[in-house]
Order: sequence, then C-alpha cells, then structure tokens
Amino acid sequence: MAIAAAPDAPAPPRRLSEELELILREFDVEEVTLREVMTVLHGRGFILLMLLLSLPFCTPIPLPGLSTPLGCVILLIAIRLALGQKPWLPARFLDLRLPPATFRRVFAFTRRLVLGFERLLRPRLLWVTASPRRQQLHALPIILCALFLLLPLPVPLSNVIPAWAIILLAAGLLERDGGVILAGHVCAALATAFFAAIGFLGVGAVEIIWQWVTRAPA
Repeated sequence: MAIAAAPDAPAPPRRLSEELELILREFDVEEVTLREVMTVLHGRGFILLMLLLSLPFCTPIPLPGLSTPLGCVILLIAIRLALGQKPWLPARFLDLRLPPATFRRVFAFTRRLVLGFERLLRPRLLWVTASPRRQQLHALPIILCALFLLLPLPVPLSNVIPAWAIILLAAGLLERDGGVILAGHVCAALATAFFAAIGFLGVGAVEIIWQWVTRAPA
C-alpha cells in the first residue's frame, strides 16, 4: 500500500526588506498606484501597507503633495482596525499614483533602514497581542499619530516622531513582538507630548529651541 506523501510546509512569508526589493523591481520606471502595491504585497495585508506608508516620513526626502494622502490612508486603515473591522480603502486612495522618481528614492532608502530594523523583530511578550481586543487597542495610538502626520506644521521632527510610533506599532503587530509594540506606545506618548508643547509654546518657540539644540559649538 502506497504511503501518501506529506504535504509540503507552506513557505515562510517574505521579509519586509524582500518585499521592498520586489516592489522596486516591479515598478522601476512607470508610475505606480497603491492598488498595484497591494497586489505585490499579496497576503501581507493592510498593516504592512500602513508600515510602508509611514517609512517615507522618516526619510530626508521631501514628499510634495503626498504627505496628506498617505496620512489619510494610514488613518483610514487604523480606524477600521480599532473598530475590529476588515481594513478597506476607497478607490480614490487605491488609485493614488506615486511618481516613479520619488517612489524609487524613498523605497530604496527605507529598504536600507529596514534591513537593520528586521534584526530586532521576533515574537516576545505575547500577552501584549494575546486577544483581538488588545490588538484593536494598539490601533488607537496609530490613529492619533496619523492625525499628527496630517497637520501641515513646518517644525522639525513633527513627522518623524509620530511616523516612528506607527512603524513600531505596525511592525510589532506583524511579528507579534510585544516589546516593539510597547516601544511604539512610548513613542506615541512622546509624539503627543511634542505636539502638546507646540500647541502650548507655539511653533516659533519650538523652532527656536530646535536651533539652539542643533547649533554647532563656536
């Protein structure tokens, strides 16, 4: 009697840096849309898309005309996650076109950033993500930080701090890394304090403090 062969184990999902490299190869010349990016990221879901769209805010590359729509996409995904609903995006955002030059420069930079970041991620402190309700709670600071990204403030770090909070929370949710999720909550708290200081002191005062901190010694 022939013995049936055991089915092959499913291949492990690609690492984020591999996803970015694939996207760069697929869309090296032509304009791309978020719908096309989601097609390439098949099976990785909206949390990964939220992480990817946060990474450009951490780069020194300007995003003229893209910061607001990207922030809106992150906000919509986070709201659906917080409500325990399947993430969804309207067609106008899925069909948002990303200029190839900006797209290529941003994702090439973020891939180098992610290569170092991936070494830190591993399943730990699993009680942090032990239930769907807890995962919904982790989406709340993402909503807050996405709103911060939508504010058109010409202040240093006004995008970087909330973007890193979203990156840490999303990466932690993807890899079930409770330590990184908790670090994301701390970063979201810092972002909230930063924007509270801006509201209390005013943009001018924050810029003066930044110039004093970064001023080279005589």
